[in-house]
Amino acid sequence: MPTLPSIGDLANDLAQALYENRVPVAIGSIVAAVALVVLALRLGWVAAARRHPGRTGVVVMIALLVGLPVGWYLGSPIIVRTSLVEALPVSAPVPSAASAVPSSPTLAPATTTEPTATPTPFAPTTPTTPTTLTSGEFSGTDEFHFGSGTASIVEIEPGRYHLRLEDFSVRNGPDLYVYLSPAADGWTEDALELGTLKATDGSFGYDLPAGTDPGAFGSAIIWCKQFSHLFAVAPFSA
Repeated sequence: MPTLPSIGDLANDLAQALYENRVPVAIGSIVAAVALVVLALRLGWVAAARRHPGRTGVVVMIALLVGLPVGWYLGSPIIVRTSLVEALPVSAPVPSAASAVPSSPTLAPATTTEPTATPTPFAPTTPTTPTTLTSGEFSGTDEFHFGSGTASIVEIEPGRYHLRLEDFSVRNGPDLYVYLSPAADGWTEDALELGTLKATDGSFGYDLPAGTDPGAFGSAIIWCKQFSHLFAVAPFSA
């Protein structure tokens, strides 16, 4: 017996359809609003509204409370952009072999003053050089959901890995997250979530959790969690 979709699934499908088609929906809404105004003038609704200003004000307020947030949520990604540039994390200094060797103590004559303590020199440190293990170029999933830039997994120091997005740009959207996916072409159930997208443009990155195998991933992706939609993908080269 087939399972009927839940109200939540239907609402999510409707929201996804509205978001993916928000440009024609916006144009259609403007046309519908103009047509409604013309119809209201011809049927005398405007005159009736003037005779009942209190009721009219309540209706207008409800329409604004519902319409403005929905309109902003669906339309703002088209115009809103954010930018961020972060430096690549540096490795912790690694101490080199000790350069100071304690000398044998020397007894001073009883008639002399107390000896002055000799300061112990600091041991020099050697920083490790970050190494790029794999990288790939971002591309969007369609003409509207564009994406560009480079995604690289960098070994900052032994056992510490970092995903770096360089010269990055992507179409804005709601609830965008950065993932590392085992697949080369998109999101999978066992993809590793690294965090919310920090900005639509720039150069920044995310530390991988300790113990992560950097060779287990085929791509870096930008994923919309709310609508389960892939915005951009960067397949890693060998």
